[in-house]
Amino acid sequence: MNVDFFAHEALPAPQISDEEARRIAAELGVPGRVEGLGSQQDANFLVRGEGDGVEDGAILAVLKIANPAFSLAEVEAQDLAADAIATARPELRVATVLRRPDGTRRAAVVETGSGPVVARLLRHLSGGTLTGSRHLPPRAVAAMGRIAGSVSATLADFAHPGLDRVLQWDLQHADRVIALLLPHVTDPAQRAAVATAATDAWRALEALRAELPRQAVHMDLTDDNLVSTGGPVPLPDGVIDFGDVATSWAVTELAIPLSSLLHHDGVEPHAVLPAVAAFHAERPLSAAEARALWPLVVLRAATLVASGRQQAAIDGESNAYVRAALDREWRILEQAVSVPTEVMTGLFLHRLGLADEQPTLVPGVPLLADLKPTESALLDLATDSDAMDHGAWLEPGLEERLARTLLADGAAVTVAPYGQARLSRSRVLSSDSQATVPTGAELRLGRAAELQAPVDAGVLVAEPGRLDLDLGALTLRLAGVDVRTNLAPGAQVRAGERLSVLPAGARLFVALHRAGVPEVPPLVRPEYASGWLALTADPAPLLGLPTRQAEDDAALLARRDASFASVQGHYYDQPPRIERGWRHHLASDQGRAYLDIVNNVSAIGHAHPAVERAVARQLRRLNTNSRFHYGAVVEFTERLTALLPEPLDTVFLVNSGSEAVDLGIRLAIGATGQEDVVALREAYHGWTYASDAVSTSLQDNPNALETRPRWVHTVDSPNSYRGRHRGADAVRYAPEAVAAIDELAAAGRAPGAFLGETWYGNAGGVALPDGYLEQVYAAVRRHGGLAVADEVQVGYGRLGHWFWGFEQQGVVPDIVCVAKAMGNGHPLGAVITSREVAERYRDQGYFFSSTGGSPVSCVVGSTVLDVLRDEDLQGNAVRVGARLKAGLEALGDRHPLVGAVHGSGLYLGLELVRDRTTLEPATEETAALCDRMLDLGVVVQPTGDHLNVLKIKPPLCIDAEAVDFFTAMLDRALGELGW
Repeated sequence: MNVDFFAHEALPAPQISDEEARRIAAELGVPGRVEGLGSQQDANFLVRGEGDGVEDGAILAVLKIANPAFSLAEVEAQDLAADAIATARPELRVATVLRRPDGTRRAAVVETGSGPVVARLLRHLSGGTLTGSRHLPPRAVAAMGRIAGSVSATLADFAHPGLDRVLQWDLQHADRVIALLLPHVTDPAQRAAVATAATDAWRALEALRAELPRQAVHMDLTDDNLVSTGGPVPLPDGVIDFGDVATSWAVTELAIPLSSLLHHDGVEPHAVLPAVAAFHAERPLSAAEARALWPLVVLRAATLVASGRQQAAIDGESNAYVRAALDREWRILEQAVSVPTEVMTGLFLHRLGLADEQPTLVPGVPLLADLKPTESALLDLATDSDAMDHGAWLEPGLEERLARTLLADGAAVTVAPYGQARLSRSRVLSSDSQATVPTGAELRLGRAAELQAPVDAGVLVAEPGRLDLDLGALTLRLAGVDVRTNLAPGAQVRAGERLSVLPAGARLFVALHRAGVPEVPPLVRPEYASGWLALTADPAPLLGLPTRQAEDDAALLARRDASFASVQGHYYDQPPRIERGWRHHLASDQGRAYLDIVNNVSAIGHAHPAVERAVARQLRRLNTNSRFHYGAVVEFTERLTALLPEPLDTVFLVNSGSEAVDLGIRLAIGATGQEDVVALREAYHGWTYASDAVSTSLQDNPNALETRPRWVHTVDSPNSYRGRHRGADAVRYAPEAVAAIDELAAAGRAPGAFLGETWYGNAGGVALPDGYLEQVYAAVRRHGGLAVADEVQVGYGRLGHWFWGFEQQGVVPDIVCVAKAMGNGHPLGAVITSREVAERYRDQGYFFSSTGGSPVSCVVGSTVLDVLRDEDLQGNAVRVGARLKAGLEALGDRHPLVGAVHGSGLYLGLELVRDRTTLEPATEETAALCDRMLDLGVVVQPTGDHLNVLKIKPPLCIDAEAVDFFTAMLDRALGELGW
């Protein structure tokens, strides 16, 4: 074994001229022109074709000239390892060595100006690597872990004499490597940081090294060496550069790609979890390997910093690749040490289901003498706490006010429990989550109480405001306590011995920490909570209270999948658990606040107090079906018809938009006796039989156009942005639709209805061409049919300048279908038509909806109308919507991906395209953007047949500060993702 671990890295990269590289490539059997590539220790060149039956400029191979330190056996091991992976994992593209017709490798020892070196030709993988600072979405992170797991599983039994080598990149030797390279880190502060990080990480590995299996590892599956076939959201599927293949700890195959993630924009330590889970699925990690993982990441980062500076010193100014990496390597180290190793280890163990049970403490006596558990009151600050209602969670001083109220009601002490995320610590319009999860219990005393030792213990810390007791495996920390003056570090106290007398009004933070862990903050961010809580224990037993049993969000999602039809779906692959809404904000069970940009259901804002009061009052009085006679249904339907022009004076009440459209179709067919219906393509109308029959959105049903019943006929989507006729040519849509209606009539199938949204919602808020509905309505009526307007999404003032979408077109439909905004989340929909059309329904029987016109539904409907009027929400849509649209349009000046901003008021769509001329839809980019926006505190989702339009339909109460935050986060995310 070569024990000089500088033998490979201390030599400069070979200095090979283009002419030499061209000669070597020809000697290996692939002549062509060459183009230099960067490398830290080798010399790499692309070999391109130059005629002679080969496409000029086509990439034929990669010429790799190894650092002079590498032996022929080592290079052979690299090539055979690549072959093994390519054979076992055909789904992966691998940079294998090219072979001659007789099967021998295109490799040889050649003479160069740098002396004899090993040169070979490798398969070139098209696409690019993940290198650079661009943000990597969770799917890409998971793909990196999956590839690393596949490689590790494949190489588990691979053996070759060339693996018996000692490299500075092999983390088995990181302690010696860093110690020897450290002098090259010339900045004193950086040198100290590297030394401390490496020492602490190596110490964490000491007890684990014997349990870590060893095998052949690629040892360099970084963002530089994982190749994607390209595309705007690169997902790696290829592996290059086997130059560091050796025998080492198997888990280093994962630690190395994790470290390479840490310099990317918006990636902080917790963001590596998808890679860890994906690796584990391919090649399961042991508990010891999971515990070793983050120390190895830190060691890799420290090695990068030290080695990069050493190589820069050796190569001088000649190696631009090395010099460009110095800042990136320092960023990796900063991130690696930004979270304690113990916390990251706790995160990994929890995610992989390998976590130890939390320790428990059985106290001999309660912490507070003479306090009965029944005298304690829960200070519930969780997202689903009633105390958080009406936006109270945003009030300064809320916790203190709630505690005072409980104490005034007779409680001796209030307890804000351990591990329960506090919504009261959240903040809206924040790109980062706040520290909301407590690592201990917080007490507020209503009367004086004696603090006593719960068990025999030693005093670790005794200072004003803090007392730490050694309980063996656990440390009891009491913060806020008035420590007795004769207690000092090293003293022993017996169970029941008085520690202090706390006055009424005192506040005490009680925490149990595992012995020897780093300083644990009283509140931690939810992304890291499982890691921090793994270092602690619930102090509730010290207070005579039960420990908290919280359900993991993943477990709840699994229960949903088991009982709730999966076809109903949910936003996001890993959705946050949303348990509260307020105005235009949503809040998760972890206390993370999100700006809600999609919720046109809650038109007047989440949890509006007026709706709550009206519903509660009506439920106390009566809720029944609409066959009974009561005033609410009369008041609501009168108000609804007053909002519509003549002759729309008669209302049917239902439960949803789907039912409204279904009923609208049935009314039209019944009134006309004509069964055929004309509908627009690229539209969604609902899930009932009739509303689904006229829905043609390919995203909602990829077979929509092929599975329509015979009575449904579709005409072109009048999309003036990306349809067949664009811009000024969009005027052609109406005459073409009219011609289609005339042809149906001429064939004896005159339509009974034309159904369409009055402003194209599903396509992303695209306005219909001027005059479109006027011409089409006239045509269908000329043949005895009726005009049915789907106002389910667009109606109720969302457009700002118009209450109804049909007003923008200057028409009056025969039937109007509306829902969503009507009930502000309560199931309520309506069909409004003329008395004449409504009466024809009797020919088909009678109509009845048990809850559509119930007293509660009608009260909700009237209350929503009150709020729209009293809070001038339609006016807000005009003012704030204009500000938002202008902000979105300005993004187009900086980001080529922004194609167009559609819509009016607060009914907008941001269409993302890869090319503003061809309008190629940016589908993958839109999905990645939505994921990144969630990280930044914004809920937004795609729409349209290509899922490349951000649907922007927030509650109508959204304000200027919120829309400015939205556009700022879009600007940031688009920049981070590299478009």
